[in-house]
Amino acid sequence: MSTDGSASSTNGDGGARRRVLVTGAAGRIGRGFAAATSSRFDLRLTDLPEADLAAVSGFGEVRPCRLDDVDELPAVFEGVHTVIHLAGQPHPDTPWDKLLPDNIVATYNVFAAAERAGCRRVVFASSIHAVGGYPRERRIHPADPVNPGNLYGVSKCFGEAVARYAAEQGTLSAVVVRIGAFQPFEAATGPDSAWLSDIWVAPPDLFQVLLLAVETPDIQFAVVHATSANDVQRLDLEDTRRLLGYQPEYGWTATAGGATRMHQDGPSQLA
Repeated sequence: MSTDGSASSTNGDGGARRRVLVTGAAGRIGRGFAAATSSRFDLRLTDLPEADLAAVSGFGEVRPCRLDDVDELPAVFEGVHTVIHLAGQPHPDTPWDKLLPDNIVATYNVFAAAERAGCRRVVFASSIHAVGGYPRERRIHPADPVNPGNLYGVSKCFGEAVARYAAEQGTLSAVVVRIGAFQPFEAATGPDSAWLSDIWVAPPDLFQVLLLAVETPDIQFAVVHATSANDVQRLDLEDTRRLLGYQPEYGWTATAGGATRMHQDGPSQLA
């Protein structure tokens, strides 16, 4: 299924830009993605009315809304080509009474609203926690069965299932992005960063995966992994490279003892 479509605006050079709706835009990932892609996409940025949307107001159109209020959604989704669904409870220890409205009901509402609005694609931000029940030493492939290690992971499995349902039984294209440990460079450097050695994803690398998930044509449904070029990969990246053309710029290496920028002639330690 091609992602080419009519839900676009025109930039100053006369070229068409996709109108991309980002939910959870005031969060860490949403803010960074908006800053990185505001010149490439016509962004519509939404989050809860009480969220700090002023931090992203310079990157696109800001539209506060509650995803559990279905009456608000048609205006927010109108004219959108692709939705990047980042909103939801982000912590693995979130109790079920908060996961149910924010990660289950809201996710269903996003896919339903996207289909009703005629959107072409939804990019769903899943998590390594959807497969976190596997042993740490096992490399996980996108085709492996889900295996959540906590209820947060269960909520992400639900989102992955809804994405596949929407793509195969509905009209949407859907790309599921399983995100590793999204941490800044400071956290991935030094002796205390070893826990990130096989799961780290540098912010620019994640933003690259999300951008490619928006732009890559001819995908009806796919699950891809998002980590950096670490020495050891808990989440296998072969499909992300093959389907999207992903080329991570960073990685965690034992040689450097932390975050490095990858070059053709090898890694170099970040300052």
